[in-house]
Amino acid sequence: MPHTHTQERFAALKCHIEHAIVGQRTLVDRLLIAVLADGHLLVEGVPGLAKTTAVRSLASGMALSFQRIQFTPDMIPGDITGSDIFVPAEGRFRFEAGPIFHEIILADEVNRAPPKVQSALLEAMQEHQVTTGGTTRALPTPFLVMATQNPIEQEGTYPLPEAQLDRFLAKVNLDYPSADDELEVLRRETARLREEHPAPPPPALHADDVLAARREVNAIYLDQMLERYIVTLVGATRDTRRWDDDSTAWLQRGASPRATLALARSARAHAYLAGRDFVEPGDIVTLAPDVLTHRLALSFAARAEGVQPRDVIARLLERVPIP
Repeated sequence: MPHTHTQERFAALKCHIEHAIVGQRTLVDRLLIAVLADGHLLVEGVPGLAKTTAVRSLASGMALSFQRIQFTPDMIPGDITGSDIFVPAEGRFRFEAGPIFHEIILADEVNRAPPKVQSALLEAMQEHQVTTGGTTRALPTPFLVMATQNPIEQEGTYPLPEAQLDRFLAKVNLDYPSADDELEVLRRETARLREEHPAPPPPALHADDVLAARREVNAIYLDQMLERYIVTLVGATRDTRRWDDDSTAWLQRGASPRATLALARSARAHAYLAGRDFVEPGDIVTLAPDVLTHRLALSFAARAEGVQPRDVIARLLERVPIP
C-alpha cells in the first residue's frame, strides 16, 4: 500500500509524541488508533507515568482545540457541560459553554468524579452532544475523550458505570518504566532544563486531515473470515460453556456487540498505521486485550482466585482458533 500524505502526517505525529515521552509505546499506538477509529481511550495507572504528557503531546501535534478537565469529588454536571447564566443587563439567561465544548478532551482522573458528572460525560461520549436546561447542543467534530483514571483501590475514587466503560474504544493499563527508560527520562529532563535538544515542530494535523484519515481507515479491507473470527472472540466472552475447565465460572457478563464494532475499527486502524490496506489476524490478536478487558464483569469466584480480565482474554485467545 503506497503511503498517503495523511499517513505520513500521522507518522510524524507519532514521532512528535514519542519525543515527549519515553517508552509507553503501547500507549502511543492506542492514542493514534483512538483518533483514527473515532473512539475514546481510557488509560489507567498510578500517577507519574506520563499519561497526561502523552495526551498533551497528541493535542499539541494537532491543530484542534484542547481542554484538560481535572475531575474532583465536588464537581457537578454543569462544571463540564456549562449552564444558563442570568445576565441582568440583558434581562435574560445566556448559555455559558463548559470545557466539554472542545475537540480533544483530557478527562484527568475521571473516576474521582461523582456518578452524576460521569453520566453527563457519558452523553457527550456516546451522542457527541450535551443537554442542559432542556436544550441539546452538538459538540465539535472530531470529538475525542482521552480519560485517565487511578487504580480503583486508591482512596477517593468511584467505579465507572458499566455503560460508560463500554463507550471507551480501548483501555490501556500502564506499568512503571524499565530502569533504562527511567534513566532516559532523567537525561531528557536534564537536557530540557538546560534547553538542549529542543523538540521538533509538531506536524499540526487539522480536522480535515483527521476526517480524511478516518475515511482511509474505513476503506481498509477486512476479510469475511476475520469478521467471523472477531464475532467468535467476542461471543466466547458470553458463552463460556464451551470451555472445559474451571474458567467457565470466571465471567459474570461478557462483552456487548459494541465490542465487536470496536475491535473491527481498531484492527483497521492498526493495519493503517502499519502501512497495510488489509487487516491481518495479528492486528486482532494484538488489540483484543485492550478492547475487551474493560467490557467484562468477573464473577466473585474469579475475583477470589485473583483472576484478572486479561487472564480471561488470554485464555480466550488460546481457545478460539485463528483463521
